[in-house]
Amino acid sequence: MKEVLMGYQGEMSLKGLNKHTFEEALMKILRYRLKPLGEFKVYCAQSTFYMEPMSDDIDMDEAFERVSKVFGLAALSRSVVCEKNFDTICQVAEEYLGASLRDVRTFKVDAKRADKTFPMQSPELMRELGAFLLSKHPHLRVDVKKPQFKVCVEIRDYGAYIHGPKIPGECGLPVGTSGRALNLLSGGIDSPVAAWRMARRGLALDHIHFASPPYTSDRAKLKVMALASKISVYTGGCNLFVVPYTKPQEYIRDNAPDVLFTVLMRRSMMRIANQIAKRIGADALITGESLAQVASQTLKALQCTDSAQDLPVLRPLIGMDKNEIIETSRYIQTYETSILPYEDCCTIFTPPHPKIRPEVSEILEAEANMPGLAELEAEAAEAAERIRIRLGEEIEFV
Repeated sequence: MKEVLMGYQGEMSLKGLNKHTFEEALMKILRYRLKPLGEFKVYCAQSTFYMEPMSDDIDMDEAFERVSKVFGLAALSRSVVCEKNFDTICQVAEEYLGASLRDVRTFKVDAKRADKTFPMQSPELMRELGAFLLSKHPHLRVDVKKPQFKVCVEIRDYGAYIHGPKIPGECGLPVGTSGRALNLLSGGIDSPVAAWRMARRGLALDHIHFASPPYTSDRAKLKVMALASKISVYTGGCNLFVVPYTKPQEYIRDNAPDVLFTVLMRRSMMRIANQIAKRIGADALITGESLAQVASQTLKALQCTDSAQDLPVLRPLIGMDKNEIIETSRYIQTYETSILPYEDCCTIFTPPHPKIRPEVSEILEAEANMPGLAELEAEAAEAAERIRIRLGEEIEFV
């Protein structure tokens, strides 16, 4: 039996005249993800992506796992293809799915006939194939509403495809089709989730992290590298820019009102991120801020932060509850790394009672009293270390 992987479009099918651009982008991503496993023929027809292995020794379990993390696919199936002949379809369905049918009590057959030249209509094919499978598995009964197992047959131009229930995909849009952005990756729970959510909308991502040695350790830096690596399973390889932020942070601490420190620091980070984003051709910044979660994320504080630079700031978590964010972080497997006790620079020098409703006017006044800050920010941006994070690279640091 020849096994193939099939991926089904979701939102992409609504793209009209631009649809082919998204399809080409997704096929390129699929080829790249599968290339280390061997040669695959990847093509798109009838709003479905086909991934056919060109040899028999390819690990199809690993192949399916890899493509299941690709944004742009609403569902996937692992199928066998055979000639469009009813007797052959019955035989192959039993050979391929018989073992699964022996482990359940109820089933149904779902058939779709995209090739209208096939002599049997879909209801007839479902009825006759169901009868054949019942004859092979007398313990089964048909349940069309809530079956324990579904046998699917798709009659398409290139053959008959037989598979079990479709597996939900990651949905969204192919990475890179919406442009590029720079994600502020702190090392906490929120920012990896923000990166994942924006990549799901088609953004290609790089990350920026602010380190303040000796207040932050090398392990904190390795932790952020590990987070970027875990995200890369979904987003693909990326760059991580590590900014030496000690001098600007100490300068703000020594020259600004204590209650405004956090917002002033966030504005400084945004200006540095802006410089690096423009250097690499990114058109937006991404943060993991959620409205009113902490003092620096109140509406007034966000207004002050946004006014520090001129790129769009995307905040995909802005209306999410903390439990929702944690749930997503568990799903993308960043949670356990995020909670490791290696602090980032956002947690040092934090005032006990930060101002939660700062005004832009008082922030500008405070910055006017720090004439040396711009030069320190420029030096930090210029000294940023660029680290290449490869797809799925393991970062050992614990």
